[in-house]
Amino acid sequence: MEEFHPHNDECIESVLGKADYNHNKVNQWTAAIVEQSLTHLVKLGKTYKYIGTCTVRWENRTMNCIVNVFAVAIIL
Repeated sequence: MEEFHPHNDECIESVLGKADYNHNKVNQWTAAIVEQSLTHLVKLGKTYKYIGTCTVRWENRTMNCIVNVFAVAIIL
């Protein structure tokens, strides 16, 4: 879903921005990223069911954010 990629980057940037890694905020960050990502997906108007996960981890002086979204179409 190429049309989602720009929105996903916006979600991550709006939540993490230039934040420094803080282990106490990881759950809050991941929940916000997944919620915003799924909201954008629903707005695309596709008839899919979505599952989203997000992992924020710290490595040396950088923070990595990995977002996985799975979409399933059920055709009856």
